[in-house]
Amino acid sequence: MDPRIYQVAALAGLLGYGLWQLEFDIAFAQIGVLLGGVLVTQYAFDRWKAHRPFEPRSALISGFSLCLLLRTNSLWLAGAAAVVAIAGKFLLRYHGKHLFNPANFTLVLLMVVTDGYVWISSGQWGNVAFFGFLLVCLGGLVIHRAGRADISLAFLGCYAACLFGRALYLGDPLAIPLHQLQNGALLIFAFFMISDPRTTPDSRAGRILFAAFVAMVAWGIQIVTLRAESILWSLALAAPLVPLLDRLLPANRFAWSKPQSLTPIPSS
Repeated sequence: MDPRIYQVAALAGLLGYGLWQLEFDIAFAQIGVLLGGVLVTQYAFDRWKAHRPFEPRSALISGFSLCLLLRTNSLWLAGAAAVVAIAGKFLLRYHGKHLFNPANFTLVLLMVVTDGYVWISSGQWGNVAFFGFLLVCLGGLVIHRAGRADISLAFLGCYAACLFGRALYLGDPLAIPLHQLQNGALLIFAFFMISDPRTTPDSRAGRILFAAFVAMVAWGIQIVTLRAESILWSLALAAPLVPLLDRLLPANRFAWSKPQSLTPIPSS
């Protein structure tokens, strides 16, 4: 089974649980705009730019990630987020790879340009939802032997080491870093953003170095600014390093199953 199907199911299940059990603060209209927007934009670019059949799976991963994290009171901005996320995949590329994770790029860009009209929901899920989703994410890595499990685990390990190391240095109770790690946005980031195989280094060594760099920068931003979305800023800042790591540590390029090109319509 394509691992993207599992990812879509996991994100959709989390969104459904959050809506009906945890009362996530997002309207059904915004969900419809985000999911409909990513699918329509993906269809348009697949047909008229990439010249291939419609491929909705990656678009749905981006759409559900935006549903879980992006908050705005404007349906127009929600629609813009959907378009930017998918258009960025096709327009911001280097040597055939996406420069930025679609959802991450969109969230950071809109937070910068809208001056407070878009913000991030880290998700107050409670222990049951958090640990349930954690098991689902880890289960996905095991089931699919994911080629990007290394970057998810390296990021979480390094980020946790930074949090616990600072707590030990300051003499803070370890309950503080434990609470900081129990964050829904952190799981979405680690298993659905930084692990995106189309935006990460090709080699394992490159991915581990990249994960460590993102974790340490995120930790530094959080200390200085106290911003909950520091991990998103860190990944956006680090993304341009991927081509350099690919050049220094070359390896085979990741590819999903290659879709067939559209059959040209014979002229009459």
